Amino acid sequence: MGREENREREGDKWTKRDNKKSQRCRERDPEKDRNRERMLAVDTARTTGRGPRMALRTLIRAPLFLMGLLTTGLAQLPLPASAPRGFWALPENLTVVEGTAAELRCGVSAPGSVVQWAKDGLLLGPDPRIPSFPRYRLEGDPTRGEFHLHIEACDLSDDAEYECQVGRSETGPELVSPRVIISILGGQTISDISASVNAGSQEKLFTTEATARVTPQSSDNGQLLVCEGSSPAMDTPIRVSVTMNVLFPPGPPIIEWPGLAEGHVRAGQSLELLCVARGGNPPAILQWLKNGQPMSTAWGTEHAEAVARSMLVMTVRPEDHGARLSCEAHNSVSTGIQECGVTLQVTFPPSAITILGSASQSENKNVTLSCITKSSRPRVLLRWWLGWRQLVPTEEMVMDGLHGGHISMSNLTFLVRREDNGLTLTCEAFSEAFTKETFKKSLILNVKYPAQKLWIEGPPEGQRLRAGTRVRLVCLAIGGNPDPSLTWLKDSRTVTEPRSPQEPRRVQLGSLEKSGSTFSRELVLITGPSDNQAKFTCKAGQLSASTQLVVQFPPTNVTILANATALRPGDALNLTCISVSSNPPVNLSWDKEGERLESVATPPRSAPFKGSAAARSVLLRMSSRDHGHRVTCRAHSPELQETMSAFYRLNVLYPPEFLGEQVLVVNAVEQGEALLPVSVSANPAPEAFNWTFRGYRLSPAGGPRHRILSGGALQLWNVTRADDGLYQLHCQNSEGTAETLVRLDVHYAPTIRALQDPTEVNIGGSVDIVCTVDANPILPGMFNWERLGEKEEDQSLDDMEKMSKGATGRLRIHHAKLAQAGAYQCIVDNGVAPPARGLVRLVVRFAPQVEHPTPLTKVAAAGDSTSSATLHCRARGVPNIVFTWTKNGVPLDLQDPRYTEHTYHQGGVHSSLLTIANVSAAQDYALFTCTASNPLGSDHTNIQLVSISRPDPPSGLKVVSMTPYSVGLEWKPGFDGGLPQRFQIRYEALETPGFLYVDVLPLEATTFTLTGLQPSTRYRVWLLASNALGDSGLTDKGAQIPITTPGLDQPSGEPDYQLPTEQPAGPSGMPLLPVLFAVGGLLLLSNISCVGGFLWQRRLRRLAEGISEKTEAGSEEDRVKNEYEDSQWTGDRDTRSSMVSTTDVEPYYHSMKNFSPQLPPTLEEVSYPRGFTHLEEADMAFPGHLYDEVERLYAPPGAWGPLYDEVPMGSCDPCWLEETYEDTRGIYDQVAGDLDPMEHDSLPFELRGHLV
Repeated sequence: MGREENREREGDKWTKRDNKKSQRCRERDPEKDRNRERMLAVDTARTTGRGPRMALRTLIRAPLFLMGLLTTGLAQLPLPASAPRGFWALPENLTVVEGTAAELRCGVSAPGSVVQWAKDGLLLGPDPRIPSFPRYRLEGDPTRGEFHLHIEACDLSDDAEYECQVGRSETGPELVSPRVIISILGGQTISDISASVNAGSQEKLFTTEATARVTPQSSDNGQLLVCEGSSPAMDTPIRVSVTMNVLFPPGPPIIEWPGLAEGHVRAGQSLELLCVARGGNPPAILQWLKNGQPMSTAWGTEHAEAVARSMLVMTVRPEDHGARLSCEAHNSVSTGIQECGVTLQVTFPPSAITILGSASQSENKNVTLSCITKSSRPRVLLRWWLGWRQLVPTEEMVMDGLHGGHISMSNLTFLVRREDNGLTLTCEAFSEAFTKETFKKSLILNVKYPAQKLWIEGPPEGQRLRAGTRVRLVCLAIGGNPDPSLTWLKDSRTVTEPRSPQEPRRVQLGSLEKSGSTFSRELVLITGPSDNQAKFTCKAGQLSASTQLVVQFPPTNVTILANATALRPGDALNLTCISVSSNPPVNLSWDKEGERLESVATPPRSAPFKGSAAARSVLLRMSSRDHGHRVTCRAHSPELQETMSAFYRLNVLYPPEFLGEQVLVVNAVEQGEALLPVSVSANPAPEAFNWTFRGYRLSPAGGPRHRILSGGALQLWNVTRADDGLYQLHCQNSEGTAETLVRLDVHYAPTIRALQDPTEVNIGGSVDIVCTVDANPILPGMFNWERLGEKEEDQSLDDMEKMSKGATGRLRIHHAKLAQAGAYQCIVDNGVAPPARGLVRLVVRFAPQVEHPTPLTKVAAAGDSTSSATLHCRARGVPNIVFTWTKNGVPLDLQDPRYTEHTYHQGGVHSSLLTIANVSAAQDYALFTCTASNPLGSDHTNIQLVSISRPDPPSGLKVVSMTPYSVGLEWKPGFDGGLPQRFQIRYEALETPGFLYVDVLPLEATTFTLTGLQPSTRYRVWLLASNALGDSGLTDKGAQIPITTPGLDQPSGEPDYQLPTEQPAGPSGMPLLPVLFAVGGLLLLSNISCVGGFLWQRRLRRLAEGISEKTEAGSEEDRVKNEYEDSQWTGDRDTRSSMVSTTDVEPYYHSMKNFSPQLPPTLEEVSYPRGFTHLEEADMAFPGHLYDEVERLYAPPGAWGPLYDEVPMGSCDPCWLEETYEDTRGIYDQVAGDLDPMEHDSLPFELRGHLV
């Protein structure tokens, strides 16, 4: 028995309380109920002390004293001003005895907020006295947030839910405490009580025990048994309570039947039965049974009401008729099982109706049928309907069925007529129990009767049809039930369609079609020979109809019979052609490969398909040419205009025979492949092909460079010249052998074997340049010649004659000219790559031609016996030139150490440099003559050696452009006197007195634009040249020029181009410059007049020493560096520092300043290396030669580099090549070896050697 503890303030007595009221009002929180039970779990109250009164007083005062201290401490605890808004004390659930006081605590941290309590949702108000409820009041200090609800003398009306609410304020929103419950307990006093007082555990303390005797009833279950203790020392009695848990069996179960008629149900109905058992502790356990077998064990209980319930849900079936459903109830203290039951009375209709017998019958015969129902409760009645007409049954009976039901049966027999066909025959079941339902079974009456008429629609009989014609036959019938089955027959055999998809569909059998009372079925034929005279019949039951076709067809088969199979040339062959069957008859004929043959007819034979047969024979004499020919037999029908053919292929056995298309010559390219084909005819095919070359047999299995193909052809690769020749082929089969010869012609690229280089000819003579090659094939036009030159006119061969004969080609030159000298290339192309190329140089020999730029050439040098001078003589000529020098007509003694000569040869250009050391004015200022000689003649030029002096005046001053404010000038410098020179322009306006001077910058400029002029003004302009020794003067006519500037309205005289110019410092200062120069010069001359002579001599001496040092400081190579900057061969070009003058009227000067041509220190001969032409053709033969006559004008582009006479030879110019000549006698052998692509060692080891 569970126990609960509750201390109350009443007398010492036992009280039984009733708490059912609270249980009926609401559901309690289980967790709160458990807390309350823990508080009341005491079944006996003991009190000890010195006496009953003191004990009670002590027990009462002690907890009150402790509570006062706790309350005082809490009241004195200040609330922090910054405490968060909320509850610091919350109410709890209370259980109190009726008539006692109760208090719910509420502590709030919410200054300035209104606090009130709510009871079951009813607000009690913020007034601490709560006027509407006199027994209610608020206790505690509101300033400390204490708002405790105190209730005096609780009764059942106080059993409710309570909550503490805090109103919204500026510090936060409203607050609501959790809801709590006050439970009120009431009861009656127990009279059978015995009490005893005993000594306590301490002195003056007593223990009082009270024992109550109660006989529990089922109604006491859940009641409180309260023990109250009171004493004079206590103001309020103390209490302890125990909840009584009385175990007792449940009441009998009750089945709640839905509806009035208990136990009566309909099959298929969903039945829901509720079983209820009230009372019982513990609650009842419920279980459903059907005929004593458990069905459902699920139930539910309501502890508050002490009720157990179980719902049975089932679908009623016919087999449930008479079944007993029972509900059993019991618990753990039941002495037996209580049961309540009900018996089912199930009503169910028949599940099916069956009609036995056949509804199909011939007309005017009786039909017998039986209608039987499945079991039903109650029984059903049966009736018959034919259409809308009710029929009278012949017999009816009822039998017992399943599940207490009954089976009904009705028999019917009646006479059927044709009009009844298709009517509905129905058996209907009905009963008063199933008024809203109808149960029936129906059949369609089928009355059989035959068709009335049958016929065939198609082509009229006797009409001739061509084989392959599509014929449509239709069989039609009227009436009949069932629908007549129309069947087609051909000559008494049923017509069917081909089953295999591969078979041709010559017959298409349609399905039976119905239109009203007419039935049809068509037969579509693609007529053939078998349809000729065939009888087609359509049957429908006992009725039938027939038709016959006449089909014309060509021969069904044409066969050729031979009297022999193995044929050889000369044999006789007899062939017979047979046409098996045709309608109408055919004509037979023979031909062989289009040639008509004579034949004879043979007796006819019987033919299938009621057609006609024919046969003819032919006799042939065989030859090898007949092998493979077709002998054709043709069967022609004139009426059908059709022809059928059959052929017999002749198989004639004969030995090999080479055909006319057999190739006898095969061309191949060296290092390529060759195929020697075979065109041979033989039957059987040749068994072997044997090839022999130069008496040796080639291996049939093949070799490193050959193989024999399956058709007998010989395939060669890496063909060489040694493979050229005749190849013999031997063929053999079982009938004999044959032989033939095939020539292999190997073509190879040309190789130059002979080419005369150089080829020499005197000017005006004739010569042939001969080019000999080794090549196959030799073609008439395979030689071609090219002339190598930079310009297009240098490459022309118009005045030369090209000739060739066999392996030799010639380029004939008539009346050789100097312009024809140069490099020529022989190109040989016979169609086999690569073409051969050979380079040969034509040397045109001519007498020396010394350059004469002016009548007299000057060279300046200081004659103080410390300086050196170099005289340059250049000439052209072939062969090489020999130079000789004279001074004033006397041969120069070159053994004199003061004279040194260096000779240079470059092609046809030859140079001699004569260096004179320690030049003496007395001995060396003379006229030197240079003579150039070769076997064809000689030529000479004069060079005058003079002292350094003032420059010669410039020449050729002219106007190149003009504007109103400027004029462009150009001139040619004169001899600079051996010293650097500069130019100055002097000009004057004719209408204005005074001269203006302008210096030309840069110093070496030969053009200048004079600015600062006025429009429409006449001027006179002078050009002055000056060096360290003075100026050229103004006496020369070529150094001055008059000009007139154009007006502003006149077009300028400026050309389309503008030459480089140098502007003066400024036109504003120009008038003052001459005045300043004149005044300064006069002052300077007056101050130094006393020492003028001395300074003049000293200046001359130092100048001579400086020139000597500059001349001797450079090497021989530096002294000839700038020998020429231009010449008559390359056109006019200005010189620097008066080294060379290009004018035609001025002397030809040589300056010694920085004159050092860059030539190697070699003597007469300079050789060219092999391949110096930089031509990259691998097959070009260009050997060296013994002469250097060919110059740049005749050389190919880039062949020998820049010529000596064309550009100044600076430090960056290419040096002369210094390799030596090589012998030309073996050069062609070397070229041929280089160009020979058939070199033996170039092949792999396994591919070297001959085929055999």
